[in-house]
Amino acid sequence: MGLLDDTTHKNYYQSNTFGNYQFTSLDDIITQFQIAYVGEGKIIQKVKRADIAFHAQRGLQEFSFDTFKSIKSQQIDLPPTLVMPLPHDYVNYTKLSWADSAGIKHPLYPTNSTNNPFQIRQEDDGEYSFPEELELIVNNDFSAATLANNKPAPPWYRNNIPSINYVDPAADYNVSNEVLTFSHRTRTSHGDASGWGHAMSMWQKIDVSDQDYVDISAKGTAVDMTNGPGVLRFGLSTNPGDSNTKNLNDQTYADSGTNHLPEIFNLTAPDSVGSYLEWRSSDGTDASKELLKVDVSAYDEVYVLIVSYQEFSGINNTLTVTNYIDDVSVSNSYASTKLQPAVGNESQSSTWNNYKANTPSENQDDYQDDTYWPMDGSRYGLDPQHAQANGSFYIDPRLGRIHFSSNISGKTVILDYISDSLGTDAEMQVHKFAEEAMYKYIAYAILSTSSQPIHQQLAPRFKKERFAETRKAKLRLSNIKLEELTQILRGKSKQIKH
Repeated sequence: MGLLDDTTHKNYYQSNTFGNYQFTSLDDIITQFQIAYVGEGKIIQKVKRADIAFHAQRGLQEFSFDTFKSIKSQQIDLPPTLVMPLPHDYVNYTKLSWADSAGIKHPLYPTNSTNNPFQIRQEDDGEYSFPEELELIVNNDFSAATLANNKPAPPWYRNNIPSINYVDPAADYNVSNEVLTFSHRTRTSHGDASGWGHAMSMWQKIDVSDQDYVDISAKGTAVDMTNGPGVLRFGLSTNPGDSNTKNLNDQTYADSGTNHLPEIFNLTAPDSVGSYLEWRSSDGTDASKELLKVDVSAYDEVYVLIVSYQEFSGINNTLTVTNYIDDVSVSNSYASTKLQPAVGNESQSSTWNNYKANTPSENQDDYQDDTYWPMDGSRYGLDPQHAQANGSFYIDPRLGRIHFSSNISGKTVILDYISDSLGTDAEMQVHKFAEEAMYKYIAYAILSTSSQPIHQQLAPRFKKERFAETRKAKLRLSNIKLEELTQILRGKSKQIKH
């Protein structure tokens, strides 16, 4: 193919990087800028690579907003919560729609008639509440579970449940009678024939920016299996649970995760080895425990973490309910000094709950048999923003979520959004049509921020060159094809009879 990296036709067509030749990686842009612009007798005699990298990333962001084709898409099946989290590299949206069974997109329109405000906790007389022993965990008694499978609902999150032969689970979580239960079984894979199990974890991120010390408590039970005792832990950590749930006896061919290690609970408490409570099968049933004054003064957010596992020493292939936990609690040791959310409305205000429980006004109609304009002009004067039945949405910037109207539940929702192209290393690339514009952007950015007189003299010249190259890049990337434009103009030439 004539490429300097010796890529052959076979390498290309058997890879998953089709069309990648039209781009240059940001790392190559930085290296090539150093070669062409930096050195003795060149425009910039000396500059750190870190400085070039900073300006290159800033340039990539700016070009992504109005020059590059930086629109990305995500698709989900909207759950009953009617909520979609914003992508990790989200900057702004361009379009939201839902797709029908034919794959055709139906646009959704934003609504400005509602939102999801922060609902303040109040006393019975209406005064704002700054309580002592404030519960920081949402759904701490596991009374709220998803309707479909009775699993813990967000903001609780958990490990993916591993399977044996991709059919039977090797462990499980469940909420039964508002009690969180864990089920375990033995495995004999990964070269460990002695029998091993999974250390499962579940966690929730909580805000402790207003707290110096918190108290933790829970009621737990750990139960023996025929081939090993049960272990249950509850406490605080600076990290969520480990996605690697293996708890191997023999780690010759695979590594265990960290969920089973006490060190995962890495905060401190007085007279305590760690920031956690522990139940073993020898403790008996329904043992309530507490740990006072866990130091969280150095953190704004920490994770509430629950870990369950069995210390297997034999084979038991039956998935067995073993460990239980309920009434988990993390409360402030001293009175709060900042506004607190209302109980039950920590992330979902009553305004949002009411909106999603009803069909919004823009979706109410009397359409019959696909007749979208009833007789007698009864829809005359309707506000155009409400003259649609596709559905609506609004974005909650406080929580970083998109909220949808109730008629979108279960539908396939597509989010087209703008990224700054810095989401992953693979995305940090520049189209070759804009490569020269990127060089001029970096050069001007370095020259204009330098205090050297010669650089200040060169900066106006490169400002003009940057502008000219950016305009040229926009024209190149506009991708105007003469035949396509001609076809469109032919349609515009038709006479419309009134």
